[in-house]
Formats: sequence, structure tokens, C-alpha cells
Amino acid sequence: MIRNLATLSALLLFPLAAAAAPCPGNPQALGTERVLEVSAATTPRVGRKHFPATLPLGPKEIVLTFDDGPWPETTPAVLDALAKECVRASFFMLGMHAEKHPELARRILADGHTVAHHTYSHKILNRISIAAAEEEINQGFAEDDYAVYGQRRTAPATPFFRFPGFASSPALLDRLAQRGIVVFGADFWASDWDPMSPSQQFNLVMSRVEQFNRGILLFHDTKAQTAAMLPDFLRELKRRGYKIVHVVPAGARGLLR
Repeated sequence: MIRNLATLSALLLFPLAAAAAPCPGNPQALGTERVLEVSAATTPRVGRKHFPATLPLGPKEIVLTFDDGPWPETTPAVLDALAKECVRASFFMLGMHAEKHPELARRILADGHTVAHHTYSHKILNRISIAAAEEEINQGFAEDDYAVYGQRRTAPATPFFRFPGFASSPALLDRLAQRGIVVFGADFWASDWDPMSPSQQFNLVMSRVEQFNRGILLFHDTKAQTAAMLPDFLRELKRRGYKIVHVVPAGARGLLR
């Protein structure tokens, strides 16, 4: 247990410490501008596409999020692109994918990213009973954390969750708030569930970045077009003066003290 806690602390420390360091081998990297602690006590639901409030971001500050992974055909390329630019993101993983590809789930954390949750099998939760929905949520928490930390638990190490299809319900939102789980929506997205070429994807998402100026941006690390366009996208963010904010659970920064 002590060894597990020490390992977890070291892994949590890595992204916080690395965010302020120069980017090895790439002095022109986009980098990660700052770390933002997020708590259900103050921001239980974020993302203006679905909720009244979002994260406290300044002009040209972007939070990168990825859903549905880890997926062996695309997630490694996404992680490679982020690593080259020293960018930290949040990955809302499906438990069934983490269960099948634990080495990729562990790499997400080892690379300094936030491990977040997206249910076990992507069921649309407002179409099933509350009991079934909670079972789907808890199974996702358990399998994600088992893949990454070697422990199955329904109180996840990182209390960040996103509803598949953004299909929440008042009852489920209340249950998650009571458990201290932050529910992430999005401020804008890449629409990468629609088939398009990497160049079309790039043009679409850059137009939305310019339109919204700041916010939580949703991608899917399971999409080949996203993996292909991501290096150009990150370089273009740098060229246009955008900054990356990395979200972590409240209290994580305290590990540095």
C-alpha cells in the first residue's frame, strides 16, 4: 500500500512540475501555461454548451480534452503529438478500453495527463434507469483506476466525469455532485465524430477556436483524423498566441508543498 501511494504521488507530481519546465528538444513548443485546480465544491458542472458555467479561463486559454480512449490505433499518435509540444490534456477514458489496453491507460498518466472518466461502455445514461446508469458510471471508474493504479474503486482517484453524448439527467447530476465528482461538458468541440479529412478537421476546429477564443475543447483520441491533424493544430495555437491550461483535481497542487 505504501509503495502504491508513493507511486501515485510521484505520478501526480509529474504533470504539475513538468508544466513549468522548458520543453526538452523543442524550445518553440506550445507548452502548458498553467495548472488549474478544479473542485466539485466550487465548479460541479462546467462547459457552456450544456451548463450555465465553465472554468475560469482568460482570453486565449484552452483546456484540451479527449474522449473514448485509450485506443491503440490512434491514442499513441495523440500522445506523441502532445509530448512533442509539452502539452498536458485530460483524457476521459472508457472503462472497457482501459481494461483492454491498460498499458496505454498507464502511459496517459505517465505522460503527465489527467485521467478522467466516460463510463464503462458509452451507454446513453438518460435512457436507462438511475440504478443502471450508476452501475455503468461506477464500472467505468473501477476499470479505469484498475488499469492505471491497480485498484478498483467507485470513488475515483480523479473525480472528473463526462456523460456520453452529454446525456445527463437532473437526478444523475445531483448524485455525482453529492459524491464530489466534477461533470465536464464542453465549451466547443471539433465534431470529429463526423467523417472528414485531417485538413478539413484542422480548418473546422481552428475556426471554432477563433470564434470562442477560450474554453474546454472536446476531441476524441479514437479518431484517425484528429490524431493526424493534432501536430499542425498545436503549432497553429502557438502561432496565434493561445495558451494551454491543464486541469487537475483540487488539492493535487498541495502535493508540491
